[in-house]
Order: sequence, then structure tokens, then C-alpha cells
Amino acid sequence: MKNEVVPVQIRGILPANSGCAIFVGNDEKVFVIQVEHNLGAVIGMFLRDQPKERPLTHDLMVNVFKGFGISVERVIITELKSSTYFARLILKQENELGKKFVEIDARPSDCLALAAAHKRPVFVAKPLFEQVEDMTEYLDKLNEGTGEQEA
Repeated sequence: MKNEVVPVQIRGILPANSGCAIFVGNDEKVFVIQVEHNLGAVIGMFLRDQPKERPLTHDLMVNVFKGFGISVERVIITELKSSTYFARLILKQENELGKKFVEIDARPSDCLALAAAHKRPVFVAKPLFEQVEDMTEYLDKLNEGTGEQEA
């Protein structure tokens, strides 16, 4: 992807009526991506390094990646179309034959889960980052009201 990107982190996770609100951003701006409730819980588990009784789907993917010498290089949230975010998962495979990078279309929720699982960087395409509504004030109020820290 040749567009300029902005580094971001997961700044918070909040259960919502329709699933979970994942607050993504940096010191300049924070925006929200809605994900399914279960996936929000999984992302939170990865961020907290919380042990799980049995491997979940993203754990399985991590283990398969390891078996083939594949690592998550980074994820990029690329665009917003009709209220749906799009993202790219950038994978790197390295073996005796060399290095290969693969860019895969993926849901932002899956990308965020894999980035959290692998402790890899998350980026947002600059045009998208400039377009999204800043929710920093809302996240700050939520953190003040609950006394909880960001995820």
C-alpha cells in the first residue's frame, strides 16, 4: 500500500448494545470501530495477555502462521465505505528461500485481534484518519467516569 499511514493503538474497548466499540487512535485523534461482542472480548484478552482455557480461532491462526514461518508484519485500516471499515493484513514469510510479503484483505476486527495477539503495529490510512470523527473527548469522559485505564 503506497498511501501514507498514521500509527495508532487500541486505546479502549467498551461493550455496546450492538457489540463492542473499539477505540483506535493516537494522541491526535481517536475513532471507533464497532465489532461483534465476542471479538471485542478476544481483542481485550490478547491485549491483557490473558490465558485462555482452549485456543480460540485467532490463537489457531497464530499457531498455523508459526508452523509455516509466517509472522504478522502490520495491519492497516484502509477505508470506510457505507459505514463499513476495510483493512489489510500484511504478513511476512521468511525461510531458506528468502522473504515474501503478502497483503490480505481482512476485517478490521480480525486485523486488530491478530495485531494484539502478535504485538504488532496498527496503522490507519492518512485520508481515512483525516475523515473519521474524533472521539477522544468521549473516551476521556468514559475513562474519568469509570476510573479505568485505557486498554
